[in-house]
Amino acid sequence: MHNYRYNSNNKWRKPLQMLCFLLGIVLLLSACGQAQKPSSATDSNTGSNAGSNSGQSSSSPEQNTAPPQEEVPEEPQEEVDPVQEQLSSLTLEEKIGQMILAGVQGTTLDDQAKQMITDQKVGGIIFYANNVSTLEGTAKFVKSIKEANQSNPVPIFMSVDQEGGKVSRMPETVESIPSSRKVGETKDSALAETMGELLARQVQLAGFNVDFAPVLDVNSNPKNPVIGDRSFGSSAELVSRMGIAEMKGLRSEGIIPVVKHFPGHGDTSVDSHLDLPVVNKTEKQLAELEWIPFQAAVKEQVEAVMVAHILFPKLDPDHPASLSDVIIGEHLRGKFKYDGVVITDDLSMGAIAKNYKLDQAALATVKAGSDILLVAHSYESAKTIFDTLISAVKSGKITESRIDESVYRILALKQQYKLSDDQKALGDLKQLNADIVDWRKEVDAR
Repeated sequence: MHNYRYNSNNKWRKPLQMLCFLLGIVLLLSACGQAQKPSSATDSNTGSNAGSNSGQSSSSPEQNTAPPQEEVPEEPQEEVDPVQEQLSSLTLEEKIGQMILAGVQGTTLDDQAKQMITDQKVGGIIFYANNVSTLEGTAKFVKSIKEANQSNPVPIFMSVDQEGGKVSRMPETVESIPSSRKVGETKDSALAETMGELLARQVQLAGFNVDFAPVLDVNSNPKNPVIGDRSFGSSAELVSRMGIAEMKGLRSEGIIPVVKHFPGHGDTSVDSHLDLPVVNKTEKQLAELEWIPFQAAVKEQVEAVMVAHILFPKLDPDHPASLSDVIIGEHLRGKFKYDGVVITDDLSMGAIAKNYKLDQAALATVKAGSDILLVAHSYESAKTIFDTLISAVKSGKITESRIDESVYRILALKQQYKLSDDQKALGDLKQLNADIVDWRKEVDAR
């Protein structure tokens, strides 16, 4: 009997264990399924119920079952370059016009000047002595040019040579400022800085915004027929110190200074207004004297540099400085690392006119690295330069990207000084004259 009961229990035990095992699996699967249902329902309603559930506790296990969403990083926004924006909005004709600074005739705005502003869209105008009448008349003339330019997208440079001494364009009602040499003899840079401030206030009386000053030429040749007392002196250190001070004085009053005449006009014996001077100096000799003031100006981030019509055969035997890639490109732009505005001296001067056709000179100076081509005394000359450069770009002689380099610098300078054709002549003539008289007494006392 014992063996029989033992065997019988063994016979049913295995099927019963198997049945229990299967039943356990079924129950387990059923429980899992029930547990998942609320979770999936919550997931599907997360978006639609977000508003109605906003007041519920965030610790609900159902609410925490949704995986956290990854934050998409914001793309960094590129900084807007206002100069590039303005440049991109200009036509080729408008860009070429910005590179021309022209003279006008008479003391009132004539039809040819209006046409030059409208058609050639010139970026600047220069006044000479024959354009100046009374202070009121000159200011009215300047204002009329700014008004004529308002149809163009860029405000216009209104420039003048106001150095003091014999190079003065102001009417007689404005007290005179002595020559740079007279101020240089004081060796006082504070007086030179005040000189710059006073010159700036003078030209503001008529509405100008650019002054072709200071002169940074070192007057090392006593026989020089064109510089002389326009220079602060014969020492590079003195010219640097006084010239930079004058430059700072001009800019402090909101007038754009233009230093001149790079690479140095102090050792010439020929007037470049009449013919082409030749200076037989090596690069080493220039670096030890003439270039010192200009390097100081570049270090002080001078706004604009005027380049002279002088041949330096030991640097470039084929081209005067104003047309030379060696002097402008390799030295001023390259070795000096100057990236401001480069402007030529007047391309109608004898030094150029006797040796080059105007269209040839225009092409050469742009290729060399000049930004602004100064041409005075003839509307036809401005049109010739305009037509030449337009044709050169369209024919591929000059790339439009080369034009863009120059126009970018010009626009940057105009934006830096917040130029506007709405800017009016300003200043108090009586107070300015009193300040000039007081300053002259200080200069005379030294």
